[in-house]
Amino acid sequence: MPLRTLIAAEALAERLGDPKIRVFDCRFDLARPDVGRERYLEAHLPGATYAGLDRDLSAPPTATSGRHPLPDPGAFGRRLREWGVDDDSSIVAYDDGNGMYAARLWWMLRWLGHDDVAVLDGGFERWRSLGLPVTQEVPARRPGSFAARPRAESAVDAGQILAIGRDPARRLLDARAPERYRGDVEPIDAVAGHVPGARNHPFMASLDPSGRFQSSDDLRLALLASLDGVPAGRTVAMCGSGVTACHLLLALEHAGLPGARLYPGSWSEWSRDPARPVATGPEP
Repeated sequence: MPLRTLIAAEALAERLGDPKIRVFDCRFDLARPDVGRERYLEAHLPGATYAGLDRDLSAPPTATSGRHPLPDPGAFGRRLREWGVDDDSSIVAYDDGNGMYAARLWWMLRWLGHDDVAVLDGGFERWRSLGLPVTQEVPARRPGSFAARPRAESAVDAGQILAIGRDPARRLLDARAPERYRGDVEPIDAVAGHVPGARNHPFMASLDPSGRFQSSDDLRLALLASLDGVPAGRTVAMCGSGVTACHLLLALEHAGLPGARLYPGSWSEWSRDPARPVATGPEP
């Protein structure tokens, strides 16, 4: 069966011999960008290829962009072919545990028209806790046949965001931690606060205490409360730099609430322009 949102470690272990499976290790640390690849070289899932946030899943930032702008679709499509991805590949992405970086690759593949992709629920941490196999072997891949079919409608730009936040018939969900959303603290970007009209739905709220995703039913209840009567298809997710917002989009899909879009630049892009309005404090 095609993959869609999440896959359990036990289910992936049974499919590792499938020649259509492509596994990607997305472990990363914002404070120490080289750590993810170092951990990959120490031990990773059999057959996994490393895909780092800064080098592989983002373009270099510019003076006006967010911290993790999307790469050019054609360039990323070429990278996927170099990694051995075919049009009929079933792709699994994982990171250390909560899925925040793996979800970025999940969303990017869907952005390029490839829906057969899932995030490993619980990530590398749960895989190791079950005693499943790991390796240091870096796989050699033949070039793949993947053809990018970009879905431009999957993303929105800064010019659309203010109107979305102010429109009661649409919803802008901010996936950052509540203290960053409110503007109490801002450890990364120069300005604290949020886009006027945005509502806060922290991505960590989608996880249970073990770091796995909550059940689809529980996710649906919580997300419907944040959507507050607005369909998912009229919703946009944002965060600090377009990464954890993908985790929120994954939660929406897993909850049976498809169709939401991403603001890739997110707060790190929005806050760079002093002409853009900023709100602070709790939701109105």
